[in-house]
Amino acid sequence: MRFAERPRGVFDVVVALFVALLLISNVSAVKLIQFGPEWTPFGIPVLPLITDGGAFLFPLTYVLGDVLAEVYGLKGARRAIVLGFAVSILASVTFLAVGAAPAAAEWPNQEAFTAVLGFVPRIVAASLLGYLAGQFLNAWVLVAMKRRSHDGSLWARLLGSTVVGEAADTVIFCVVAFAGVVSGATLLNYIAVGYLYKVLVEALFLPVTYRVIAMVKRREPSYGRLA
Repeated sequence: MRFAERPRGVFDVVVALFVALLLISNVSAVKLIQFGPEWTPFGIPVLPLITDGGAFLFPLTYVLGDVLAEVYGLKGARRAIVLGFAVSILASVTFLAVGAAPAAAEWPNQEAFTAVLGFVPRIVAASLLGYLAGQFLNAWVLVAMKRRSHDGSLWARLLGSTVVGEAADTVIFCVVAFAGVVSGATLLNYIAVGYLYKVLVEALFLPVTYRVIAMVKRREPSYGRLA
């Protein structure tokens, strides 16, 4: 019997995790959530903190994005990003088609289905625009800093790329996803909390990211042979 040879590297595993986290986060982001009591000093709504359900897993996509860009370069990171959004777009089209299909007479949840999953395409569109800008900036900054430092200062590359990438991602996503849905004050709160949270999570995960990158480099037989 003849079979294709299974790739020896771990690229496919990292990409699979990346796509799964992105898809789950896009669906979870439909729900806005808040933490803390109401606090508006000088009329500025500081509390509650507003974020969305995607906050639980989405920052991890940037961790994996750093791994892909650091180990496989812009080409590898770009491939994962495109694949992730292709799957998200497929999910959006499927949700729209299922929502438009006639519901069974005895099924009472059509409005709930449409209200939740019918909003996913807008979330995916916002995520696509924000993440493409943010993740490509993240990957570009990381690779550019890597070339300038000749593989040194990994910690600085990871944090610097996150600060730039997350800024673009967060602003674009929040505005496209929820402008006109929530008030301007809530939207500003949402943007600020989202940006600071994502940067903080990646900063806290830097030791983990560092070790994962080192592990992937050791297990990837092609690392170091590609320019």
